[in-house]
Amino acid sequence: MAQRVIVTGGSGKAGRGVVRDLQERGHEVLNVDRRTSPESTGPDSAVPFLPADLTDLGQTIEAFSAGVWGRAPDAVVHFAAIPSPVHATPHEVFRTNVLSTHAVFSAAARLGIRRVVWASSETTLGLPFDRAPDYAPVDEAHVHPETSYALSKVLGEEMARQFSRWSGMTILGLRLSNVMVRHDYERFPDFWDDPHARRWNLWGYVDESHVSQAVALALEVDLEGADSFIIAAADTVMWRESRDLMAEVFPGVPVAESVSGCDTLLSIDKARRVLGYAPEFSWRSLHEG
Repeated sequence: MAQRVIVTGGSGKAGRGVVRDLQERGHEVLNVDRRTSPESTGPDSAVPFLPADLTDLGQTIEAFSAGVWGRAPDAVVHFAAIPSPVHATPHEVFRTNVLSTHAVFSAAARLGIRRVVWASSETTLGLPFDRAPDYAPVDEAHVHPETSYALSKVLGEEMARQFSRWSGMTILGLRLSNVMVRHDYERFPDFWDDPHARRWNLWGYVDESHVSQAVALALEVDLEGADSFIIAAADTVMWRESRDLMAEVFPGVPVAESVSGCDTLLSIDKARRVLGYAPEFSWRSLHEG
């Protein structure tokens, strides 16, 4: 069923793909961000754009309540954030991400919006893995925030639980792996000779198409409450088999018997089971032959 959906951070790397995909699925979309994207530029642009500082609750409520429809949307996809620990000081990362997530959840609750899908992060799992994981594949229970960025996402997940409890709103967090668009795969050969180069996230990645699929599923799935899901590709960035990588880089860490070949070490079992997530694209299709 077509919905009116606000996408915060729709000008960002992952957000732009989500906006396009939602439009292709027949949804009406509004991009709320601090900056425009090429798709949101000009009076005849395909994607309506509304500038707002989402760390400001007043601006967030105004953007969500008026928008381009004159009323609140059916759902919000919240991707606006400082995207990694290295994009600002630890304090600024934490402040911006926690305040914006609080403002989005608060505005949605006040306006009676029934569903929010938001970008949590793989960093909640213990990235960078300077400390070896407890087991592999790591799943949603493996929560070891090591940076202010990761901590901001863990606190976002706790806020989601409490806002859902207060309001009855469904809030689903997507713990996204390292997002790749098609030109990023040109860099993958640089990883293959050194298994330590990508140890920091257990050699994981997620394609923009996987992110868009997960968002679309999370908007439609019959769920109540708050929950979080790891969203990654089904494989790693390496040609070497996952068990070999773990044995060399993280010896002694138990690896599940189900892992074979180049299977991901970021467990997507919960997303498959609950959301119906099925990441078919692999970078290997661009490098084989």
